[in-house]
Parts: sequence; C-alpha cells; structure tokens
Amino acid sequence: MLKIFLNYDQQIEKLKNEKNLQIDDTVYAKDILRQTSYYSLIGGYKDIFKNPTTKKYKDGTRFEDIVELYYFDESLRQLFLRYLIKVENEIKSQVSYYFTEKNGENQKEYLDTANYNYVGKKNQRDINRLIKILEGYVTKPTDYHYINHAQKKYGNVPLWVLTNALTFGNISKMYMLLPQDIQIKVSRNYPCINESQMTSMLAVMVKFRNVCAHGERLFTYRTVDSIPDLPMHKKLGIAQKGTQYINGKNDLFSVVIALRYLLNDGWYREFIKELKVLIDKYLKKHDSIAEQELYEKMGFPENWRKITRYRK
Repeated sequence: MLKIFLNYDQQIEKLKNEKNLQIDDTVYAKDILRQTSYYSLIGGYKDIFKNPTTKKYKDGTRFEDIVELYYFDESLRQLFLRYLIKVENEIKSQVSYYFTEKNGENQKEYLDTANYNYVGKKNQRDINRLIKILEGYVTKPTDYHYINHAQKKYGNVPLWVLTNALTFGNISKMYMLLPQDIQIKVSRNYPCINESQMTSMLAVMVKFRNVCAHGERLFTYRTVDSIPDLPMHKKLGIAQKGTQYINGKNDLFSVVIALRYLLNDGWYREFIKELKVLIDKYLKKHDSIAEQELYEKMGFPENWRKITRYRK
C-alpha cells in the first residue's frame, strides 16, 4: 500500500498509539518534526529503538531518545566532514601538481585522453565522462570567478586553478584514471600505502564524504566498496569471519582507519580526541543505547580508542 500523508498531529498520534513511543511534550515533538521531517528523523533513526518482533518501540522509549541520536549523528557528520575535507584538499593539490609537472599547465592537457590510462572500455568510458565534466568548467562561463578570470585573461585554466571547483568525487576519479607513474608520485606522500590501496580508500571516503555533506544517516552507513586489508586491522586485532575482517572495511570505522593513513599525525590525534569526546558525551548523557550496541551499529571494535597507539 502507498504511504498516506499525515499532518503533524496525526504523525504524533501514530507514534504514540500505534508505535508505543512515549511523547510527553507534543508541542516540542511538533517543532522537531517541522525542523527535521518525519522521514529523516523517525525513518532514519527508529531501528535501534524498536522491538524486532513487534515492530513497535521498546517499552519506555521516548521521542527525545530518537531526537538525541539524530543530533549525535549530525555532530558525527560535522566532525568527519571537517577531516575528510582536509584529505580532499591534499589530494587535489597533489594530483594537480604531479599532473602539471609531467604534462604542463595548458588546459588542453587534462582534456586529452592520451594523458590518462586509456586502456579498456570501462576506463575509456570513465575518462570520456570525466573530460566532459572538466570541459564544462573551462569552455563556458561558470559560477567560479577565478575560472572565468583565468579563461578571460589568459585563455587557459591550469589544473591547479580548476581543482578548487572540482568535487572530491571528481578528483578521486581523476586519480584512479591517471597513468600509474602519477598515481605512484601521489601515493608516496603517504608512506604506508601504495597507489592501489589509495584508490580503494578514496572510493570509500568519497561516499562517506557525500553522506556527511548531504545530511544522510552516517553512524550505520555501509558502502558497497571496501578499503583494503591494512596493517591497522591486524594491529587492532579486529575479528574475522573466515578471511574477512568484520569491522573497518566498509563501515564508519573504515573511515577512521583510512584517515589514520591519509591525515598527518597532528590532525589525526586531534580528530580522535574530538571523536572520543563526542561519543563519551553521548553515552554519558543517554542510557537508551548501550555502548557496545552503538559500536556495533557504527562498525567500531571495542578497542577502537587504542588506534593512535599503533604505528601505521
């Protein structure tokens, strides 16, 4: 059956009477539903509070419990996005530097398929698609004054100018499609990983970055792609099912591991410090979710706090 429209009062009545959710302050509940929408709040954060048998909320579950989890996840998004952008900016800088070092600063070079790994039908399709995106920035007026200025004054937009306007997805795709010699030069800035590992890590990080930027549910998010098995998985003693690690591959903890390899030590320690404070604050203030259950939803092993003790 199609979902039918319910006004705010009806939404609240449904939650109270049909779903066993405790709502003491209906004015507050209505204000929150106006701000967040029923779908984003209830649809996104209800599962952890529900009885899987009855499909209703566990006895004693309050509307505020869902709201507080929603705001915790929002804070997680803000934290992860801040540090993912640091990685994004570094990758943009390095890709533009090493590409230009090899091919020169003329925009025709990054619009030339010969300067990419143009082997195989999939690569060819992806390269053609990428070049079309890049052409869109440099062949017509844009919303970016610095691109318009370079095009008008010099008739040329160097890659180091263009990369400011590119998305993390654009630049990571470009990295994946570049010849191996440029990939190696970029990956050497991160001594403990190679170009193949970096490609896999970027594919996962781009998706998590988009979740953070678009306000989607982060703490339970999983990607189809996975980061590679890394020494940090073994050092943390992450459990395995067969030969597969059960945490830190395509969950939120995979981003924590990837950042360990792609952020400098100072930034990473600050990130972990902020992450600990955020999680501790939530767990201390709210007893509606057990610490272990929260970690399971996030894909965090119980000893995740020790990650800075181990060398990469």
